[in-house]
Amino acid sequence: MSQSSPPVVEPTSRVVVPAGTTAGAAVREAGLPGKGPDAVVVVRDVDGRLRDLSWVPDADAQVEPVAADTDDGRAVIRHSAAHVLAQAVQQQFPEAKLGIGPPVRDGFYYDFDVERPFTPEDLQALEKRMKQIVKSSQRFSRRVLDSVEAAKKELAAEPYKLELVDLKSEVDTDEVMEVGGGELTVYDNLDPRTGEQVWGDLCRGPHLPTTKHIPAFKLTRVAAAYWRGSEKNPQLQRIYGTAWESQEAQDAYLEQVAEAERRDHRKLGAELDLFSFPDEVGSGLPLFHPKGGIIRRELENYSRRRHEESGYEFVNTPHIAKEGLFLTSGHLPYYAETMFPPLAFEGEDYYLKAMNCPMHHLIFRSRGRSYRELPLRLFEFGAVYRYEKSGVVHGLTRARGFTMDDSHIYCTPEQAPGELRSLLRFVLDLLSDYGLSDFYLELSTRGDTGKFIGEDSEWEEATETLRQAALDSGLELVPDPGGAAYYGPKISVQAKDAIGRSWQMSTIQVDFNHPKRFELTYTAPDGSRQQPVVLHRALFGSIERFFGVLTEHYAGAFPAWLSPVQVVGIPIADEHVAHLTAVAAELRARGIRVEVDQSDDRMQKKIRNHTTQKVPFMLLAGGKDVEANAVSFRFRDGSQINGVPVDRAVSVIADWIASRSNESPSASNIEVEH
Repeated sequence: MSQSSPPVVEPTSRVVVPAGTTAGAAVREAGLPGKGPDAVVVVRDVDGRLRDLSWVPDADAQVEPVAADTDDGRAVIRHSAAHVLAQAVQQQFPEAKLGIGPPVRDGFYYDFDVERPFTPEDLQALEKRMKQIVKSSQRFSRRVLDSVEAAKKELAAEPYKLELVDLKSEVDTDEVMEVGGGELTVYDNLDPRTGEQVWGDLCRGPHLPTTKHIPAFKLTRVAAAYWRGSEKNPQLQRIYGTAWESQEAQDAYLEQVAEAERRDHRKLGAELDLFSFPDEVGSGLPLFHPKGGIIRRELENYSRRRHEESGYEFVNTPHIAKEGLFLTSGHLPYYAETMFPPLAFEGEDYYLKAMNCPMHHLIFRSRGRSYRELPLRLFEFGAVYRYEKSGVVHGLTRARGFTMDDSHIYCTPEQAPGELRSLLRFVLDLLSDYGLSDFYLELSTRGDTGKFIGEDSEWEEATETLRQAALDSGLELVPDPGGAAYYGPKISVQAKDAIGRSWQMSTIQVDFNHPKRFELTYTAPDGSRQQPVVLHRALFGSIERFFGVLTEHYAGAFPAWLSPVQVVGIPIADEHVAHLTAVAAELRARGIRVEVDQSDDRMQKKIRNHTTQKVPFMLLAGGKDVEANAVSFRFRDGSQINGVPVDRAVSVIADWIASRSNESPSASNIEVEH
């Protein structure tokens, strides 16, 4: 194809960029959008590399247009916004030194070495300056540096960038956008009228054509962050922001963030008196209060019942063990950085356990096993401890001490595929019973690093077994290369909550390695000794994490069967207390958690208080109710049903709770008529 040939749109939505023509010109010639949420912002070449629209190939090149409203398109928008942020910071704080500024999920950040922490007022001023830069339509222009020496000369005043130049082959290129791609490049921001450089940054790109192509952005918060994530390095100031393909998309995201803040389990946990994190105990170590203890007990009891019905056998194991056990399992050294330091005792080192599996293996190995006993399904609510860095500890969803609902299934190789299918079905059904129903699966496989143990053939077999079980489920399967445990691949169940956020729930792992390391065997039908396959499974992930997720999913308004207080009696006056006390006694006899509010507050305040506490059933009683031996229902949503006979009210409440409905009761879904 000659240089003057027109671009061709392939049936696969690819565009051919003629040699000597910019990708942007070819995209425009093909009639693809240049504005709006679906505007093309970069292109992807045949090698999968993203290219600027100003890219000019030496020979005819087939490319795939990348729109603004795709994951890759948003990442380019966000990285360009990060550059605009860095430019604004160095204009407002000339002494600021630049760290890194990658796009991340839902936004971007940039790290700065500055003399003092940024304030909220600084963020407002920086956002205003960024809007001016965006409006000025500065052009992003890629420039290749001739050599490492040239890069060091140009970046002499930027010590952190110089370090990246020296380490360009050793850094994580998912986080570090400055280097990678086989050459050192700078992106200059050029004045659209004069073409002069206004600002520049070491970066491999790609970027939008101009700053004006950033449709919407907002700075969100500031945090401290160690350079390259190491506590041994200087602490920098990290500014976070978000950017989107349209103002509408950004507004929707910010509303979701606001709703997530309203649902934050840490806030609700305090407001509803469920749990706390006292400084005296330590970071990431929760205390469950009586009301939180009730919810936790209900979660565990229902899970325990379902496990017993499915043939699981319950075990218990201690919280600490000798170092040798974890050397055998491989947690030392492969998992050492997430374990607490050892405790020296009686001449030996003991470790708080980070996993339950080594002790379950010892239970299996405690006596001879026959193939007739398999599959053997062991289950435990086992407390474990992991040394999470302080920066990642987050309430119940990322704790240092927590309880895993851990199960290990020992089976023959022939049984493994069927066990995996039934196990995945069991997991999905049980999660659904708690009110989660929107799932997809993630398959985590072996990576190229040295953290994985075992033979390639065993990994391939285990991975394929998991993959087939996942496909048989009919759910979407998303690959996660390198995300496996050190001893085997895993499937994780990802569940979406009420506001569309994804949470990792259950994990299922296939393990051919631990049976070897622990010398686990069973007697086969022919009398030979064979090694079982071990399936590792945590259904909730941890009780604490699941508790936190459900708190946010329900915004604290738990289903009635999980609610710590299921019914509150609210008398209009003191003379009505005795009537509601009698009703409460009938409910209590049916196993219902009930209270009668005898405080001095007026009735309307009592209703507000218990509505705020998310109580599912409020029973009101006045003179007419007492005379008729009746009560009036009041629900969380403010709806009401008046004059319900006491016997009928007790039956309605008991039946609703026994049904384990995950809906909130309301006048619209409660049937009180016979």
